[in-house]
Amino acid sequence: GEDWVFESGEKVKIVDKLIYGKQGLRPVKWVLAVPENSNIKSVKDLQGKRIATELVETVKKYLKKNKVKAKVEFSWGATEAKPPYLADAIVELTETGASLRANNLKIIDTILESTTIMIANQKSWRDEWKRLKINNILLLLKGALNAEEKVGLKMNVEKKNLPKILSILPALRKPTVSYLLNTNEEWIAVEVIIDEKKVREIVPKLKQAGAEGIVEYSLNKVIY
Repeated sequence: GEDWVFESGEKVKIVDKLIYGKQGLRPVKWVLAVPENSNIKSVKDLQGKRIATELVETVKKYLKKNKVKAKVEFSWGATEAKPPYLADAIVELTETGASLRANNLKIIDTILESTTIMIANQKSWRDEWKRLKINNILLLLKGALNAEEKVGLKMNVEKKNLPKILSILPALRKPTVSYLLNTNEEWIAVEVIIDEKKVREIVPKLKQAGAEGIVEYSLNKVIY
């Protein structure tokens, strides 16, 4: 992850970001959190306090930037359970904040936004053949991410109903349209890629507009 590259200080080549998390295609955050009833309202109130985190070096840099001296301790896990007895504050990774709220913690600042990144050894990146291979792998990984929240739809449509069907479909570009055999060009096969979350809304409309044989299928990769 971007966070651990920053934490380690290693001089690697960042090839590209691959934005996704457990809860969706978005970055995650390292946040500063304290108990709900804490008197700590901002980073300035951490002077002389104890902070538990896995991201020790990054937190030290954050405190130095804000001219605050505090004790930063490495946390081996269950960081949310440490305040108020084992730590005054924590810096923890979160996507939704649900785990923090469940432990009666509130967020008072965001330290860092992070996502998965593809990195390469600097020497390997300077090698043209290796760089090509790295970029090919990146292309496939991004294709898999692009397909994550999309599905394909196939359907058969009578030619007279095609304009109505096309007006309903929000395509990546334009739908693929082809005539069905042995129908005197009166029936057409339509294929399209759409956001999965729109399927429930769109399929009934397509059926009402005259589409038949509607098939939804999952995607492995979408390469733009």
